Amino acid sequence: MCGRYTLATPAERLAEEFGVSGPLPEIPPSYNVAPGRGVAAVVADDGRRRLEVLRWGLVPAWAEDPSIGNRMINARAESAAEKPSFRRAFRERRCLIPADGFYEWRRLLEGGKQPYYVRRRDGAPFAFAGLWELWRGEGGEKIRSCTILTTRPNRLLREIHDRMPVIVPPDLYGLWLEGGAEREELEAVLRPYPEEELEAYPVSRLVNSPANDGPRCIEPAA
Repeated sequence: MCGRYTLATPAERLAEEFGVSGPLPEIPPSYNVAPGRGVAAVVADDGRRRLEVLRWGLVPAWAEDPSIGNRMINARAESAAEKPSFRRAFRERRCLIPADGFYEWRRLLEGGKQPYYVRRRDGAPFAFAGLWELWRGEGGEKIRSCTILTTRPNRLLREIHDRMPVIVPPDLYGLWLEGGAEREELEAVLRPYPEEELEAYPVSRLVNSPANDGPRCIEPAA
């Protein structure tokens, strides 16, 4: 799964990286982005990309209680197109969720778990494959929310966890955001990211608590 990640890249750089137009939201830097928070996402309307803030934890349009989003932070790439909670979003509302890196926890033989930080070797920001939805409450409340797709791990992540987030190659950003793309075409996106382009190292257990949010979270463990 993907339950925590980082994003400290300024919105202006993200706009350039992802071809975004229009006004930019305020996106404070975070080294411990946690579910339930507002997260940056790139969505497309009529061929134009915009950067907005969505709540992490997808709330299906048909949900009676928006708290269901607490259990919808990830969607399996292998089954999202068929799952009632995700299939409409998979068909019509795909998005890119920018990140600088993400955390995964490795189970230790002696007990407990060791957090690892995973990022691109060149340090550049990248994008998770995401889905988004709009929920409307009876009282007029609106929630725009998202989930991150996961897939089987590549060889680097296999030693740490049995799942990894889907990372979209830059040359496939357009395909992923394109509303009319066929499911067969999207299979090119829903694959483990090449391990040679990533690096992973153990970090402090500070990241275990969402209350800890600063550069120390990504420092290599002593």
